[in-house]
Amino acid sequence: MHSAIATAATSATSAATSATAPYRVCFVCTGNICRSPMAESVFRARIEEDGLDGLVEVDSAGTGGWHEGDGADPRTVAVLRAAGYEEDHSARQFRADWFGSLDLVIALDDGHLRALRRLAPTAQDAAKVRLLRSYDPAMSCDSPGPRPASHSPEAARSPEAAHSHDLDVPDPYYGGMAGFEECLEMVEAASEGLLVAVRDALAARGHVAGEAARDTAVAVP
Repeated sequence: MHSAIATAATSATSAATSATAPYRVCFVCTGNICRSPMAESVFRARIEEDGLDGLVEVDSAGTGGWHEGDGADPRTVAVLRAAGYEEDHSARQFRADWFGSLDLVIALDDGHLRALRRLAPTAQDAAKVRLLRSYDPAMSCDSPGPRPASHSPEAARSPEAAHSHDLDVPDPYYGGMAGFEECLEMVEAASEGLLVAVRDALAARGHVAGEAARDTAVAVP
């Protein structure tokens, strides 16, 4: 009896903590100097523009630690600044014990997706790992055309359902500026759908109106 009460109390405390804690998103690439800091800067800007900066925390990391403590690649910095994004970055390596405090772990390509899911301590943690471009509204689950209506993290395209390599953000490190500019375009396109998913997750916590409610409110004269 006492055990059941203690379990119920722990569950209630956990639920209350989940309802009040920020929604945490971490972008992950290889060395955390090109793609993931770019995604971090872009998505943080989207969060701020949508008035969610007090409710959502955005970060990034790399699957490897080769560049820990380094700033973002100068080409990433140049592309971000040219597009009007702020950037202040110090590279770090993703740790398995971070999963417990994160709500979404966004992989930039299929290799990162697989590495992060192997690193995840539990199946629940592995389910937090998603490909960034799975949130691009232009990328369909099975064929060209718009995505399905659901933008929740659970509805995001998985590598088991399709060819996840189609959703890679290519590594621009060994190329020129054009690769970094293409990377930014892909990140920006996917960030719109990711914002919808995060807003809906916040709505489920009772923090904001969901996307459907927002659309209805806008449509009312």
